[in-house]
Amino acid sequence: MLGVLVAVAFTFLGLLAITFFIGRVVPIDPVLAVVGDRAPRAVYEAVRIEMGLDKPLIVQFFHYVGNVLTGDLGMSVSTGRPVAEDLARVFPATLEMATIGIIIGVALGVPMGVYAASRQGSLVDQVIRVVGLLGYSVPAFWLGLVGLALFYAKLQWVGGPGRIDIFYDGIIEPVTGLLLIDSLLAGDIEIFVNALTHIALPAAVLGFFSLAYIARMTRSFMLDQLAQEYVTTARVKGVSERLVLWRHAFRPILVPLITVIGLSYAGLLEGSVMIETVFSWPGIGNYLTTALLNADMNAVLGATLVIGAVFIGINKISDVLYRVLDPRAR
Repeated sequence: MLGVLVAVAFTFLGLLAITFFIGRVVPIDPVLAVVGDRAPRAVYEAVRIEMGLDKPLIVQFFHYVGNVLTGDLGMSVSTGRPVAEDLARVFPATLEMATIGIIIGVALGVPMGVYAASRQGSLVDQVIRVVGLLGYSVPAFWLGLVGLALFYAKLQWVGGPGRIDIFYDGIIEPVTGLLLIDSLLAGDIEIFVNALTHIALPAAVLGFFSLAYIARMTRSFMLDQLAQEYVTTARVKGVSERLVLWRHAFRPILVPLITVIGLSYAGLLEGSVMIETVFSWPGIGNYLTTALLNADMNAVLGATLVIGAVFIGINKISDVLYRVLDPRAR
């Protein structure tokens, strides 16, 4: 346990170093983002000293690490609020959408991969492989725009851009930050249904991309297991095909499959920038995009740090589950 904590600490320190030094070498002047390009030289220098940018890089880095460890990510130029406060406000929206997306991906992708492997070379297998190929090749923003045009503008099956209709905004008091859960806690079914119609399409688009990856990897793992001798022996003994697939062949792939699902989930949390932009979703991806356009380096570094920390956390959780499911790894 101590070794795991030490590894996490060093990984997080490395993440801090990477985000900090990348933030210092990009061609964006954080001082100009604050004072503007028409500020007098004296004002520019005063703000530069106040921000600590006159000190050596290594001193700035240790100052940055100290601030991060105390929860201080600086002030956002775009919003005028602490970055930590902004991230606490926007991250639950991304978490909610990505969680529903990964549930869709797992619920559909795993059975599709198992069925495709059991029918290798059949028409169903070919169709599932094409779906996986589309998930890798279709641009996310294009699929989002097509989904809005068809299911929102044309058929009106789902809600439009945004997390909720404007006249419902601000009615529910945030408890968890997850609007679906908060509306249920408040007992407001009308707002719950409205929020559900808004999240359905962007979560489904994210779910499609995770589905494609999970189905493809599940199929690959299952093909390897179905070629093993113990599976052939089970079939010769007359074990039903359903038991052969789900009890004999599927159980051994749970360990690598958990890693695949974990990486896919982290990818949805990190890679939802285009989806959030298309759907005007007030999550961390949209926040990061706005910060980049406004040269708001504190917000950019803070959001990058949170995304990196999520990757670290999910990887460590996957490692723990790996050890739980496979005693040989303990």
